[in-house]
Amino acid sequence: MRDHTVGGPNFGVLGPVVAWNESGEPIDLKGPRHRAVLARLVVARGRVVPVDLIVDDLWVDPPAGATSAIRTFVSALRRALEPGRPPRTKPKAIVTEGPGYALHAAPDAVDAWKFERLVREAADSAPAQSLELLRVALELWRGPAYAEYAEELWVRSERSRLEELRLTAVERLASAQLDLGFAADAIPDLDAHVTEHPWREDGWRLLALALYRCDRQGDALAVLRRARKLLAEELGIDPGPRLADLESDILRREGYLDPGAAEQIFAQVSAEYDRTVAAGSKSRLESTVGLLRSLAVAGGSGLETARAQRLKIISAAEQLDDVELTARIIGNYDVPGIWTRSDDPRQAAQIIDAAQRTIDRLPDGNELARARLLATIALESRGLPGDQGLECARAAVQIGRALDDPGLLAFALNGLFMQTFWTTGLASEREGIGRELVDLSVRHGLATFEILGHLIRMHALSALGQFDAAELHAETVDRLAGRHERPLAAVFTTWFRAVRTAATGAEATHCEMLYEAAAASFSGSGMPGLEDGILPLAILTLRVWRGVPAIFDPETNWGPYESWARPHLLLAHGKVNEAAEAVNALPNPPEDLLAEALWCLIAAAAVAVGDRQVMERARAALLPADGEIAGAGSGMLTAGPVSDYLARCSERS
Repeated sequence: MRDHTVGGPNFGVLGPVVAWNESGEPIDLKGPRHRAVLARLVVARGRVVPVDLIVDDLWVDPPAGATSAIRTFVSALRRALEPGRPPRTKPKAIVTEGPGYALHAAPDAVDAWKFERLVREAADSAPAQSLELLRVALELWRGPAYAEYAEELWVRSERSRLEELRLTAVERLASAQLDLGFAADAIPDLDAHVTEHPWREDGWRLLALALYRCDRQGDALAVLRRARKLLAEELGIDPGPRLADLESDILRREGYLDPGAAEQIFAQVSAEYDRTVAAGSKSRLESTVGLLRSLAVAGGSGLETARAQRLKIISAAEQLDDVELTARIIGNYDVPGIWTRSDDPRQAAQIIDAAQRTIDRLPDGNELARARLLATIALESRGLPGDQGLECARAAVQIGRALDDPGLLAFALNGLFMQTFWTTGLASEREGIGRELVDLSVRHGLATFEILGHLIRMHALSALGQFDAAELHAETVDRLAGRHERPLAAVFTTWFRAVRTAATGAEATHCEMLYEAAAASFSGSGMPGLEDGILPLAILTLRVWRGVPAIFDPETNWGPYESWARPHLLLAHGKVNEAAEAVNALPNPPEDLLAEALWCLIAAAAVAVGDRQVMERARAALLPADGEIAGAGSGMLTAGPVSDYLARCSERS
């Protein structure tokens, strides 16, 4: 899988040394000495290599005129790599610096450099994202690194380093497959891996574990015994503790080896509960809410199941005509929310109606139940027009403070966060909510809301351009999510790091690749309100900011963002009149995390077609956010500094 950096040649050293032009066509690199010079410069990773050192590396006994030969090779390489460079202009790819030459290439223009970056990013990613990154990384290999120069001393250590990294990547890929339940898929590659590299104990361990998880306990034990025999006979050593412990654990069938063990225990407990607690009883309904809450924070199918069953539980509670029970059923589902677009708007509206009906019937004095219902309305009315959600959130926070109830206050603060979008430019206010949530949760052991608080701060600080501070919160989220088994958190930290890279000026095609890799984290997450249309929107906002035409596949799913994308797509195809009509018809964006980014798309399109009225509308909407990074507060995308769009509107108005 080759990624060709726009604006310059790309280089391949993970196999024979080759180069491609911007169109992906091979470049004729002349003879083996020419390729050797290029390879030597790639090994130096942008540093200057003196001509004398290149001579010594290429010849054991340099001939007379070797220095001139190197200059001839470099000249030929420059002509091949930059065929359109005008005479007497400085080369861009191979430059002369001091006593030698250096290769100037984009970070992903050399396959080995790109491979290292992908492996590094995979190490900090959730299993689904790691799996995708590692697959892409390993596809870059076309053969042994620097294949035709395997015997050269100047490349030996670099070849060894890259090969070690490749083997590590193979093992990490297998580990991610096991984490995601794809044990059978991992077995063939692991079997080949240990056959070719029998001294890598982690390969043997992963192969045995994969076999065990495919109900092949005998094969797993045979693999471990084969590994022990090889190590003893060939190296005279015993297996390390991880390999030795795995064998004894397989013999004892330790529960941790089977990721389904916890589910089996849960099923047994659930069956016992079914036998002892009557169907439809009040205690059963209340305990089911707790179960749904646990399923929701587990993510994936658990979140989808919780969403599907929640209305049924509320309906069952209302049929019992016990208003306080109904209040608990609705209000105790205090699942934190970070995204401001509902996964199921129809269901959200029904829950809001049920909560309001319950509030209207609730006896005076039950402020705790009332506040939880108010917080529920605030969360479920996320992104909707009107003041109801904000008023409910503020009332719930006030009651939470008065009752000094940490759990209630955390839930209410989440509702307030969801409603802090009545105008653009409120990142500082949201950062304050996140800070209070973190402090409150740390004091009272509210782990799930502590993670939420750090996510809110991560997003808000990104909007304020404070990415180093935001990264600290992302690292804390990853640590807490791992400790408390909150897998959905990794979706947001993965996207944040892609946004951070984009916002800090990385090359556009590289950023788009990061967005595409981040989108892999959506797999099985159960969050359609977040996933629908967000990847093309992220790429579009980046292209609009960078001035790159908005060319997309006609089948692209824009989800709820099609209206704001359409003018840019029409402009990219030269349909200026149609684009102008589309701009004139643009609605105001919803008041949510993407408001600033969508207003920036409106502003850019209005400037492009010269619609002064829409320009002024966009400028007025964006003015409160002057100084923020548009869209970065969503954690999903960025359209660049708001000030850029304000300046464009002012210049054209």
